[in-house]
Amino acid sequence: MTHQPGPDLDAPGAAVGARRLVVAAAIVDDVVAPSRLLAARRSRPSSLAGRWEFPGGKVDDGETPVGALHRELREELGVSVDLGPEVAGPDDDAWIITDRHVMRLWLARVTVGDPAPLVEHDDLRWLDAESLFTVDWLDGDVRIVAALAGLLTR
Repeated sequence: MTHQPGPDLDAPGAAVGARRLVVAAAIVDDVVAPSRLLAARRSRPSSLAGRWEFPGGKVDDGETPVGALHRELREELGVSVDLGPEVAGPDDDAWIITDRHVMRLWLARVTVGDPAPLVEHDDLRWLDAESLFTVDWLDGDVRIVAALAGLLTR
């Protein structure tokens, strides 16, 4: 389920086919033996408001995926993280989340700061294995959550 990133996706401003690359973190309490996962509830745009997702965002031109992820987590949650392994997806090791976006996702643990919903989110929730599907995940994230469910210790 995890792998080291391939060189084609590590280039600054990388895209995958016709889809724009986005990066996200599955923020957990422990990257070796996680028992809880942080979910973020979108506050905008209105078409996504109220639905839950992994924090992260688009990779800007000239950014590496890892650099973009660290920037996004500082901007969205006010935290710094240590990245754990990347969670490889079934779509050329990534996750197709919409017809226009493909996502790379890393396990991560907060090292500085307390996560707070600063922009684009209005709530954060720590979920354990039993409560993972008690929130309304974005459609593109549902299969990722299902894959992560097996990683969470009970």
